[in-house]
Amino acid sequence: MGIEATGPWHRGEREMQERLGVAGRMQSVGSRVIRDYMPDEHRAFYAQVPFLVLAAVDAAGDPWVTLLEGEPPIARSPDPKHLEIDALPAIGDPVRNGLQLGDSIGLLGIELPTRRRNRVNGKIVHRGANQLGLAVEHSFGNCPQYIQTRHASSSEESMAAGAGAEPLYGSVEILSGLDDEARATIVAADTFFVASYVDVNGSKETRQVDASHRGGKQGFVRVDQNVLTIPDFAGNLFFNTLGNLYSNPRAGLVFVDFASGDLLQLTGRTELVLDGDEVTCFQGAERLWRLQVTRLVRRRAVLKRRWALDNFSPNSLMTGSWQEALARQKAMALRNDWRPFRVMRIVDESTTIKSIYLEPADSAGLPVFKAGQHLPIRLVTTAGSAPVIRTYTLSLAPSDGVYRISVKREGVVSTYIHEQLSVGSELEARAPLGDFVVDAAEHRPLVLLSAGVGITPLLAMLRHVVYEGLRNRRVRPSYFVYSARTRAERAFDRELRELVVRGGEAIQVIRLLSQPEADAREGVDYEVRGRIDMQLLKALLPFDDYDFYLCGPGKFIQDIYDGLRALRIPDDRIHAEQFGPASLRRSGASESEASAYTNLPAADIDVTIVFSKSAREATWSPDSGSLLDLAETHGLSPEFSCRGGSCGTCKTRILAGHVSHTSLPGVRLEPDEVLICCAVPAATGDHAASLVLDL
Repeated sequence: MGIEATGPWHRGEREMQERLGVAGRMQSVGSRVIRDYMPDEHRAFYAQVPFLVLAAVDAAGDPWVTLLEGEPPIARSPDPKHLEIDALPAIGDPVRNGLQLGDSIGLLGIELPTRRRNRVNGKIVHRGANQLGLAVEHSFGNCPQYIQTRHASSSEESMAAGAGAEPLYGSVEILSGLDDEARATIVAADTFFVASYVDVNGSKETRQVDASHRGGKQGFVRVDQNVLTIPDFAGNLFFNTLGNLYSNPRAGLVFVDFASGDLLQLTGRTELVLDGDEVTCFQGAERLWRLQVTRLVRRRAVLKRRWALDNFSPNSLMTGSWQEALARQKAMALRNDWRPFRVMRIVDESTTIKSIYLEPADSAGLPVFKAGQHLPIRLVTTAGSAPVIRTYTLSLAPSDGVYRISVKREGVVSTYIHEQLSVGSELEARAPLGDFVVDAAEHRPLVLLSAGVGITPLLAMLRHVVYEGLRNRRVRPSYFVYSARTRAERAFDRELRELVVRGGEAIQVIRLLSQPEADAREGVDYEVRGRIDMQLLKALLPFDDYDFYLCGPGKFIQDIYDGLRALRIPDDRIHAEQFGPASLRRSGASESEASAYTNLPAADIDVTIVFSKSAREATWSPDSGSLLDLAETHGLSPEFSCRGGSCGTCKTRILAGHVSHTSLPGVRLEPDEVLICCAVPAATGDHAASLVLDL
């Protein structure tokens, strides 16, 4: 079946764009930026680069890619529709077999010192002894993401050998798969180039060949025997390479040893992995693809120039590693277990808030979590006593690679954390929980409103918004409004300043003090005196459509919520961290929320409760309190923390029967789950009905 093309994109590219919901936008973008000629800037660029990346397809239909070197100008453009290349691959280079008259090829021009790159593809219209002529079909620029900067550092031997225009030949090895040396080359690489192609409408005459670049941290390509697994990071949404692979699962890769001048060229069959744990657990990956290697060509010391690494791309440094991803996958399998964590650092954030940094004390990593979630911890505060469970919001983002809880001293457990924990202390933790999370990719502006220690989940959200924005080259506009009593009690000043610098104009921070010190200066130490209220928000926020996130004392949340609703802000645009038994009283919940959670009326008669695991039975009556209260009355010790339905620690499976929640759960539940701290048996009309819990 042929690969259809509509406008600038063929079907495979459109399929990938549609999966992300950007096909309409990219149709407009593509028509503007993908040309059938080279603009003058590109024509000049190809004349100044010291090498070109060349992709071609051999007679067997296998794509290959190589580097063409020469003294600038290696390429000349006599007119915008043509490019003359004064170089050919050496004998023994598999790309040479795909360079006949009429063959389609792809070219990538790249300047490693500046990270500039441009692409062009088309057909060979003439071939000389050491020259190719290309008729341009597509020409466009590419962003500089994931390109590590390097400078030429040629040895005397390579300079002497490469003084002429002829390519270097070197030794050539051909294998049917990877050997140990090839595997070592690949896992040491931070860069490779890739060739892919499609035959539009099923015809070689309309073949499109692309040459592209991939970069990451050293080791970003995983090798398992003869299979490479490659994370695909955020890019320009063109999906030239992955769109080709979607339609035609063949690719050619070349790994360059920039120090020795060796080239490792591979070709094989590909598989796209668009979702799943492997994708989720690799930081920065949006999908993966694999290459099953079918042929290998290794050519030693064939590059005339040597290149020394200067700096990794900032985008590469924002991505993860396979070691981290595999540890994260192991942690996901243990997400319901209590695991040991070690205190690695303690920071006094203010006179009342202390941050505790935690790292796993076992062999697993951190599970995948979302900014805004809370961490259940278990610790023993008094020797010989039973452990206590508490939940504290994580104040760092998933991209930070470590847990941080920021705790205000205001109770027995928090006092213990402040006074007794030290670097090296251990406690237990489960995987983070909670639905109070933010979508960094949403275009609607974000308003984060916090009071006191309520800053912690919103700080994690802001860190996530900035990280994802820089990774995707668009930071979601955000207003961060934070109220504290005094300057001494206010936390995270320096961290917020750094986020403003990193996020640029998209981030605005407004600090309020209700009781500023005598020497605190308005406009320097704080922006507004007082508390967050509707009058402030009306003055601060320009007319727009916002998502609001609230965290702080119960009265603060309720007052702001009621004020926003009075301004006809939809209920589903207002998100609040519910903590403690007095949760937010909502009005006019959206239809989607109402349909997502249907609560049955509470029973008004005695109901038999069976605790299955404990082999115990009890009778609940309307004055028994919650199911947690009943379990404790009958000698059970279920895990809990907030007793208000917000943390999810007491989540329990229902084996039979129905329940009624006395307050809206603050975490997402499956149909067979219940938060026993805020639930009672439901009225079913069956006087003989019982409720069976997995306790």
